[in-house]
Amino acid sequence: MGIDYSFDVSKATKHQLTQLFKSLEWKSGNYPEKLEKAIQQSHRVVTAWDGDKLIGLVNALSDGILNVYFHYVLIHPSYQHQGIGKKLINMMLEVYRDFPTKILVSYPESIPFYKKLGFEIKEGSAPMVISELF
Repeated sequence: MGIDYSFDVSKATKHQLTQLFKSLEWKSGNYPEKLEKAIQQSHRVVTAWDGDKLIGLVNALSDGILNVYFHYVLIHPSYQHQGIGKKLINMMLEVYRDFPTKILVSYPESIPFYKKLGFEIKEGSAPMVISELF
């Protein structure tokens, strides 16, 4: 059985979202109701499925015209290094191909992966956060 991809965010249940986030030890998984609403209210979401198991997700926040921010990029640890993340990002890049600015914040160990997909470190800028989750 292959991996299926979907732009239908309603497929993902609160439980499935929570399980995916917790599999990566992301603290957002500790807030199931808020997480579900956040994903549902994203500008666009693309998911990856192995049967009925949610194994990957990328969401986009956007002004709808100029800027898109890829906030969550998650692949279940058991499915990493199989091209799923690349496929999800490329699907989103195609959706937002006409947007001049595409942004994501990466952990240092993921920078080489994102560089292969065309992202660059913007000199003179740094991510800044105020968060109760960290």
